[in-house]
Amino acid sequence: MSRRAVLLGVTGVATGCSSSGGRAATPTPTSGTPTAAPTGGTPAPSSAPTLPTVTTWAPDPGDVQPQVKQRAVTLVSALGAWPPGGQGPAAARARLAALGFAPELADRAGPLLSQAPQAVLEVVDAQYGGILDDTASVLVVCRRWTRAEDGAVTADGSTVDVRLSRASPVWTVTTLYPSDPGPAAASLSAQATRILADSRITLPPAATADVRAGAVHASVLTALETLAAEHTIDVSVLRSGHPINVFGTTRPSDHPRGRAVDVWRIDGRSVVNPATPRALVEGFMRAGAAAGSYNVGGPYQLSGAAFFSDPTHRDHVHLGFAT
Repeated sequence: MSRRAVLLGVTGVATGCSSSGGRAATPTPTSGTPTAAPTGGTPAPSSAPTLPTVTTWAPDPGDVQPQVKQRAVTLVSALGAWPPGGQGPAAARARLAALGFAPELADRAGPLLSQAPQAVLEVVDAQYGGILDDTASVLVVCRRWTRAEDGAVTADGSTVDVRLSRASPVWTVTTLYPSDPGPAAASLSAQATRILADSRITLPPAATADVRAGAVHASVLTALETLAAEHTIDVSVLRSGHPINVFGTTRPSDHPRGRAVDVWRIDGRSVVNPATPRALVEGFMRAGAAAGSYNVGGPYQLSGAAFFSDPTHRDHVHLGFAT
């Protein structure tokens, strides 16, 4: 497939992706004897689970400004993954400098950094939070696995809002905002519990944490359940990790209020892929409006007051809810 490739390292950094035609099964740690760590690393016990092998992300042929997405993905991968012994802020700054980024961006990495001796990271999706002539927001949706000193493997993940400005020969990353979903709620509604268990709705780590925090409005959850009755749905963003304002404006976005969802893949077909049937995406957009969305964005302009399209929404369907 065009967006699947074997894991590769860039100055010791592991990167990853999912394919445009269908996501690979989520990597899971497996038992085995890992190879010896390089000098300076901490070898794991022979009985410890190995870190999963992940795949490298690449832009889709239908992407708007694919080099901008690639730049954001390269940054996040450099911050969130490292070879044995590569943990800590100093090592992260060195990785950024080697790739031509400002080293001080590591100071804003937050949960992407860890004291775990080794980490691998998979980019689930890279979606525009906004794309204008000279500025952009790329939402890099990640899963990550870290290995502790005792060899134990822990899975986590985040969504990172990477901001860029136009420059030559490559766009410049100006800042980044890792997601901060907040703590899990003491109790969840029955509806939220169903969403988390629904095999037809795939949520990345930050979106899962949003639901567990009780931060997603019931109107969004109801629409997801309704749409999942007819489709399999891959969510990119719910609340955390999205710009606070509609990009390039001072108008508040529905996402930070827990009243919106972005979907990057429908029935195993990515929205941005030119091979995805237009009828599938248009039908999903109309179904979103029928499920209560007052603000449906996507790659196609449909008739009706609820619908809009622009370059930012070429790669996903946005569903916003007023109540």
